[in-house]
Amino acid sequence: MRNLDVALLRAFVTVAETGSMTGAAEVLNLTQGAVSQQIKRLETAFGCGLFERARKGLRLTQNGEQLLRKAQRMLLLNDEIWQDMTGAGHVGKLTVGIPYDLVGTFMRTPLRKFCDHYPGIELSLRCHSSSELRSMVNSGEIDIALVEEPVGQIAGDCLAVAPLVWVGAKSGKAQTKRPLPVSLVSRECAFRPAVIDALDQAGITWRSVFESGNIEATAATVRSDLSVTAFLLGTIPDDLEALRGDHDLPELPTFAICLMEKAGSHNDVRDVFAQMVRTHFHQM
Repeated sequence: MRNLDVALLRAFVTVAETGSMTGAAEVLNLTQGAVSQQIKRLETAFGCGLFERARKGLRLTQNGEQLLRKAQRMLLLNDEIWQDMTGAGHVGKLTVGIPYDLVGTFMRTPLRKFCDHYPGIELSLRCHSSSELRSMVNSGEIDIALVEEPVGQIAGDCLAVAPLVWVGAKSGKAQTKRPLPVSLVSRECAFRPAVIDALDQAGITWRSVFESGNIEATAATVRSDLSVTAFLLGTIPDDLEALRGDHDLPELPTFAICLMEKAGSHNDVRDVFAQMVRTHFHQM
């Protein structure tokens, strides 16, 4: 029987999730050379390559893709067993910032899993627009945040990309009206400049129906067919629908979901949360 070295698997998963030996070395608090040696040892043990160089960093080979998910699951189980048997789970406080549209969609599962796995960590949530969250991370007011950025303006660690799409009421008619009635969450909304620029470039007149910091209130105006709005694909409420290209609405850009961390000293609690979020988005 052959036994897998969990340390080698952790190095492999971290390189896969950060996209570079340098990024993995920072997360693991090792030298780049040490991480590189761990990857070589794992590749030698399996007799195959796990990474190949790409223009923007390292990319998983087919064998690497095959290993990644099971390695992530093994690490999670390893960490759970260690915590259960030693009683030495992480403790501390963590303040996390999440945009309104992500907290109940993409982040619902990792938030619950994090609280279940690490009950000793006091987690506090702050929901604001991406621009506000970015400022709060930079000022040190919060420890870590997810922010939405147009592709090409990415700041932080990119977790996923998703198209911004027009959204309306099911069987609604608001999208046919001119001026186009539009609702947005707030003037600080990351999507607002993209929506306005797209409409202006398409020569479509529009009017603001409703602006609020409450995403549910915004969705309610759309649900009532008073207006249309824009959501990232994957965050659209079940009772609304994406408006495809049959209403003369301009195409909207793709956005990146990024992870930003407060600068400064090493923080184990923050690293645990960041690793779980990265794992969740890769498994998606």
